[in-house]
Amino acid sequence: MTPVSELNVTSLIDLGFSLLIIFMISTPLIQNERIIPVDLPESSEAQSRNDDQRFVDITIISGGYEVDGVGMDQAQLEGLLRGYTLSEKPPVISIRADRNIVYQEIVTLFDLLKKYNLTKINLPTQPAR
Repeated sequence: MTPVSELNVTSLIDLGFSLLIIFMISTPLIQNERIIPVDLPESSEAQSRNDDQRFVDITIISGGYEVDGVGMDQAQLEGLLRGYTLSEKPPVISIRADRNIVYQEIVTLFDLLKKYNLTKINLPTQPAR
């Protein structure tokens, strides 16, 4: 009897296809997970963004913040704001918060922005119904 010198890769191919299917299904779910539904306050005035300014979106969520879709706590946010202060042209901070959020959380964020001298602030709203 002679030894078989061929490598059977059938099971590895099956594993590869299984992983491919799992990633194809989970990738759109991960992208949709980043969108946090926020019930913004209403305003009768129309808002527009100036395209020559850089905007950073900070969303106040329970237990922390999301900066451009990345979750972080207060200490991480302070490090990021400190970096914005050192940049040549600090961004406009766009604060998004649900209309039912505890007001103290908004005041805490404003205190942080004042501490790092970030004075360009945008408060987005939704059109009045």
